[in-house]
Amino acid sequence: MLKKGIVLALSILTALNVNALELKGNLTQGGMVIGKIANVKQVSFNDKQLKLTNDGEFVFGFGRDAQTTHTLSWVDNDNKQHSKELVITEREFKIDRITGVEKKYVSPPDSVLKRIRQEAKAVREARATESRLEYFKEPVFRPAPGRISGVYGSQRFFNGKPRNPHYGLDIANKTGTPVLAPLPGVVTFADADLYYSGGTVIVDHGYGVSSTYIHLSKLHVKVGDQLETGDHFADIGATGRVTGPHLDWRFNWYNERLDPQLLMQDTLASKSSK
Repeated sequence: MLKKGIVLALSILTALNVNALELKGNLTQGGMVIGKIANVKQVSFNDKQLKLTNDGEFVFGFGRDAQTTHTLSWVDNDNKQHSKELVITEREFKIDRITGVEKKYVSPPDSVLKRIRQEAKAVREARATESRLEYFKEPVFRPAPGRISGVYGSQRFFNGKPRNPHYGLDIANKTGTPVLAPLPGVVTFADADLYYSGGTVIVDHGYGVSSTYIHLSKLHVKVGDQLETGDHFADIGATGRVTGPHLDWRFNWYNERLDPQLLMQDTLASKSSK
């Protein structure tokens, strides 16, 4: 359930104009923002230089535990420096207590720790992809039908033991339910058997923005494949650390985890989606 702070954040989906600066997005923890500045040659977010499209657009995001004050700075074509303080809303996250998880996924044996580290490194590298694709500007649709069974940011307890927060949106449905591309992109990672996440696909949307799909029963794509909105590229499953079949869908800006629900139009992706 979305808390009051999130409702307020969702109301900030209008343009903010400050000295030719335009920002559109969710100014809240887990939010993504697309910006544009006229006559600009360099933009930085919290001292991280952002890549600019040919039209002077850029994108950045706020992690789950992001502080509430940030700085956007830029240099215009006359070498004048500008900055804008951004204040975002702080969210309250629910607590999920999940039982019935296999012991090997709560306290993995030493024999699999090397595998877990290697897989985590490969996933981080895929999320760190920097491309000039501009699909991040496209509408984001729902990737699968089903019940929302888990939300972004919730603190999780597996069999009573605290673990990392949940960084995705869970959509529960039966194994084999098609997973459809919610927006265009290029596949940068595809593995049918990761220890924790099972069948996993990562799709690049450009400028550090990617999406992740896990617990898949089948993958119908490989690294390098181009996806268009509505393409059937995988199937919902119950692989990895799960208690039932569902899609765990995540959004990322480089290695910051974003909230898919803030971006999603609640209409199922299709070939006719625009």
